[in-house]
Amino acid sequence: MQKKICGIQQIGIAYKDIQASWKWYRKYFGMNVPVFEDVAEASLMSQYTGNQIHKRYAILAMNMQGGAGFELWQFKDRVPSDLSKPIKIGDLGIQIIKIKTRDIHQTYQFYQKESLNLKSEICKSISGKLHFYLEDPFGNWFEIIESSNWFCKEKALTGGVKGLTIGVSDIEKSLKLYRDILGYDHLIADETSNEFSDLNGFNDGKTSLRRVLLKHSEIRSGGFSKLLGSTEIELIERLDQRGEKIYKDRFWGDTGFIHVCFDMIGMSYLKEECAKAGFNFTVDSQNSFDMGEAAGRFSYIEDPDGTLIEFVETHKVPIIKKLGWFLDMKKRNPDKNLPDWMVRMLGLTKVRD
Repeated sequence: MQKKICGIQQIGIAYKDIQASWKWYRKYFGMNVPVFEDVAEASLMSQYTGNQIHKRYAILAMNMQGGAGFELWQFKDRVPSDLSKPIKIGDLGIQIIKIKTRDIHQTYQFYQKESLNLKSEICKSISGKLHFYLEDPFGNWFEIIESSNWFCKEKALTGGVKGLTIGVSDIEKSLKLYRDILGYDHLIADETSNEFSDLNGFNDGKTSLRRVLLKHSEIRSGGFSKLLGSTEIELIERLDQRGEKIYKDRFWGDTGFIHVCFDMIGMSYLKEECAKAGFNFTVDSQNSFDMGEAAGRFSYIEDPDGTLIEFVETHKVPIIKKLGWFLDMKKRNPDKNLPDWMVRMLGLTKVRD
């Protein structure tokens, strides 16, 4: 068996007030299913938190219509640091999270009525699909984009995460990771321009950029892959100057997008492949982590600009926690998708505001 990427599991997003943030995402992104909610020490991440072990509070929230989730994250023993200055297009790190919708016009009109901070009108993306951008109340950027890839149909206007945009200093170097190892091998668009009109609403949006949009040609399989859905990664490189590192002089866990996490199978094979390509694991839980409600093995690598990529090989996941029903993933065929009815059982924990 070799390594298998089953999909993007979640985007880590750190806040000063996790409950206020989650309430906003439940209302506007339908992220209302907590897969786990846990307080623990992030003991293995100390190299990214000032060489000290900090306690954190985390919630993995999903939208059952499909798409990756959010791992909402907050220090319990430290006030997180904000950016000293606003992020600019092309800065190095995770810049924008892509959220999918069935009805782009209805979603835009609702956000407009709710007076959300819209950063563009509805327009065509570099893939040719309709999209628009917004900024949440916590300074994070999101792209709402039309999609036909869904797990099920519910009332929420949006699904979960469809992908992300990452600022890089050299797209060709970054492709060795995102294309060759993570499997985003299908080139959708590769455009260079002195001005992309859809980005004009962002800081330094009117600047010379190269944008490369990638998808995976392989249909993801295994475990929760149908729920996580197909995803895309957009790489943005500034051509006029080098972007600044978003997390320079700040900790993993300070406010903003802290990592992208991939659900995968065959961690040991992945570790070997990453090492051969020059992307050594910087963190590896080795045997297993146990958060009471979920367990598995996790690891981290850095992309060529230091952006954190997490991998999780899930061993145990709660289905109905109150009944003590946990799914042992190690006893299942790793290549086989879980039955839809079983995945839908996660929705029984949905938070209804």
